[in-house]
Amino acid sequence: MTAIRSKPWSVLDLTHTITAGMPVYPGTEPPILQPANTIAKDGFAEKKITFYSHTGTHMDAPAHILPGATTLDLFPAAQFWGSGIVVDVSRLGKKQVDLDDLLPLESQIQEKEFVLIYSGWSEKWESEAYFRNYPVLSLAAAEWLVKFPIKGIGVDMISVDPVEGNVLPIHHIILGANKVIIENLTGLAALVGFNFHFACWPLKLETADGSPVRAVAVRI
Repeated sequence: MTAIRSKPWSVLDLTHTITAGMPVYPGTEPPILQPANTIAKDGFAEKKITFYSHTGTHMDAPAHILPGATTLDLFPAAQFWGSGIVVDVSRLGKKQVDLDDLLPLESQIQEKEFVLIYSGWSEKWESEAYFRNYPVLSLAAAEWLVKFPIKGIGVDMISVDPVEGNVLPIHHIILGANKVIIENLTGLAALVGFNFHFACWPLKLETADGSPVRAVAVRI
């Protein structure tokens, strides 16, 4: 167990900036941010923004995968805030996070509301390597985690499942337990060994299967 250290930060941004050229899940389109009004012409600036609901640092609702399941707008706001723990798998050296890797943290996880998986993959952001060979939870590890009364699981990777697959078993396990998934987090290394609250507020879109979020950690 990592000892709690002194806290040099109070609020930490864990969110990638949405830009026109940012990485997106293979098969989707990058966001479009175009000026709609300008101060010079109209006296005010405003942008027209077009993006997929799973762009950038974002949240998956159960309805993302499961027909008739909960959409983000139906969750209470409290679903998106709570105590968090970082699970550091950056040095495991394998493509699967097994149950044995999580069991030593059981007593800590059962007291938390969000489990964030730190792999270090956010350091590969904007490179082709970001989409390949990142570690994912084993089926047993995912099934074990959702038995806790957590609200969600976050990762600093493009997905909780490999990009190459289309069955998405880890999505099904987490979302099937009516938890949320937060993908494309960044900066998780700074949280290792700290006590913090985690906030990941989505846009309140009607029947939202997902939404970009502004994810932050607030020290305790």
